[in-house]
Amino acid sequence: MRYAQGGGLTPAGQVKREAVRLEAAKWFEAGTGTAQIAAELRVTDRSVRRWRAAWRQGGAGALASAGPMAVERLSTVQWQRLEGELKRGPLAHGFDDEAQGWTLKRVKLLIGRLFHVGYTVQGVWRLLKRHGWSCQVPVRRALERDEAAIEVWKAEVWPRVKVPRTTWAPISASRTSPASR
Repeated sequence: MRYAQGGGLTPAGQVKREAVRLEAAKWFEAGTGTAQIAAELRVTDRSVRRWRAAWRQGGAGALASAGPMAVERLSTVQWQRLEGELKRGPLAHGFDDEAQGWTLKRVKLLIGRLFHVGYTVQGVWRLLKRHGWSCQVPVRRALERDEAAIEVWKAEVWPRVKVPRTTWAPISASRTSPASR
């Protein structure tokens, strides 16, 4: 079990991770070794050693979740309303540049307008990421773009222009080799 690549865990992820630590506590009581626990629970040896040290000092209660690192400023109802407003698009909220889409600064302004809650731009990024939103880069294509011509170029021209990959073959540098004489 590994943390998501994006960093912190959602509340559901915290509960799941706590269950893993409490499972480890049962193994500690049974006297099971660190490597075996790590393999069974799919965690690192270092995590198991850290959990074991906490368990020795405070028992299974020391392995309980400490809760989220920061309290979210938006309630569940507010988040659902914000998500609905984000899905309506920036144009519905007075942002005139339709091609730009939502930026963190615009979402920050929207949160302030709707709920009178202050967030930093980084805080907005963490909020959106925590709720499963991701960074989207708008695709900008020229109006004159000709898809058929691009496909022809990829199929016919590119293979002729592309330099073939050189292969590596072992050679002998030995003086005893007949090829070196």
